Amino acid sequence: MRADTPVIVGMGEAIDRPATVATALEPRTLAAEAARRAGADAGGGLLAAVDALDIVNIASWRHDDIAAMLCRDLAIDPALRAYHPVGGESPVRLLYEAALRIARGESRVALICGAEAQHSVMRARREGVMPDWTPFGPDAPSPLRGADIVHPLARRYGLTSPTHVYPLFEMASAAAWGQTPAQARAESGALWARYAAVAASNPMAWRHDDWTAEQIVTPADDNRLIAWPYTKRMVANPQVNMGAAILITRLDVALEAGIAADRLIHVHGGAAADEPRDFLARDGFAGSPTQDAVLNAMTDRVPSGFDALELYSCFPCVPKMARRSLGLGADIEPSVTGGLSFFGGPLSNYMLHAACAMVRRLRGGGTGLLYGQGEFVTKHHALLLSADAAPQPLAQDYSVQADADRRRGAVPPLVEPVPGPAQVETATILYRRDGAVDQGVVVLRTTGGARTLASVSAEDQATLARITDDSRFPVGLAGRIAADGDRMIWRAEGL
Repeated sequence: MRADTPVIVGMGEAIDRPATVATALEPRTLAAEAARRAGADAGGGLLAAVDALDIVNIASWRHDDIAAMLCRDLAIDPALRAYHPVGGESPVRLLYEAALRIARGESRVALICGAEAQHSVMRARREGVMPDWTPFGPDAPSPLRGADIVHPLARRYGLTSPTHVYPLFEMASAAAWGQTPAQARAESGALWARYAAVAASNPMAWRHDDWTAEQIVTPADDNRLIAWPYTKRMVANPQVNMGAAILITRLDVALEAGIAADRLIHVHGGAAADEPRDFLARDGFAGSPTQDAVLNAMTDRVPSGFDALELYSCFPCVPKMARRSLGLGADIEPSVTGGLSFFGGPLSNYMLHAACAMVRRLRGGGTGLLYGQGEFVTKHHALLLSADAAPQPLAQDYSVQADADRRRGAVPPLVEPVPGPAQVETATILYRRDGAVDQGVVVLRTTGGARTLASVSAEDQATLARITDDSRFPVGLAGRIAADGDRMIWRAEGL
């Protein structure tokens, strides 16, 4: 085995549940504490030797130079210090890139860390009491939000956040699989209940409620509808205070440090590719050619299957599509962590917590798959980890973009909505906090095959009822677009 083989040697997590908001810990402190715990997990001697620091994007609190702050906090002086953009897949990518640098001889000990304190930030705003944190950095890079990157037409019709966009993939994919809405919801509930059960037994989870499938998918006073068909318990929960860190080094450095071989987790390789950033420029919503390419590359490497999985879980459609890409059945155990709804969804940092959970799991043996996703089913990255040494050196080129592009079908032209006939490609309904319908949003195909958008009025009970019909999806449903002031309204025909 090569001495420069990259191995994960330490993992650490921190969670903060302050009695008062005045005692709440800021993300900087949580990230530093997680890093210290990763160092202790690695035996206590390697943290000081870190020569590469990668920091996952922090959205809940901005710092002018978070890398310099963490270096001071941890008394380290790495030559490489990088702070990265928003992306749910980014921790997976950063782990792999750190491993590649080690394999190339450019680094000996790397630290990847991140944290969020969104729960405390929101609490401080409600209570009007700000804890004594590092001053907010007004000149720090502001993370891109959904509204910053979506097409103007999507923005006009309210499709600006993942919460509003992923339901489009939920409906289109389930319809393509031949499910009824009731069957799709049952699959989501059963799958989400498995995530909840893992979170219930994970001491680092934000919540430990072992919800049943029915409790997850059924709207209630404490489980309001967010965007059809997703309830509050079916979407990511960013209101958490959490930090995570991973230490990775060379095999010879780990052994010289006295770390036992059965605590070393080997990086076997990964795959990554992107969809077009504009989700309205996709060939369809019934899946993701890029997801297929990335995950098929992983199954090609481990034809015997994985001993543990972490399938990204911002919304149910993601792991439902992923398990089909992997050729796995509905009875999978999709997580070693607990999912973004129950373990907690610390924005871009969830998959770093998943890496920590995977290290704990694989120290008992086996091979595990980490799969992360970012933006609007846009950025995909998967990584194989194992208790066993890799059979071959890491491949420096991990992109499967060419394969993803070959799989992509023709993209329909996007046009402004005009009065006339149009059929549903996919749809959702957006709800207010009081549970009332705000509006329906339909992605439509014109008679000429172009794609466009329109609203469904909150007063159009007949069309809304057809969209939410438990027995059949409205995909392919005919209707007409009509002008209504400054927006275009779609109504189903024959109602």
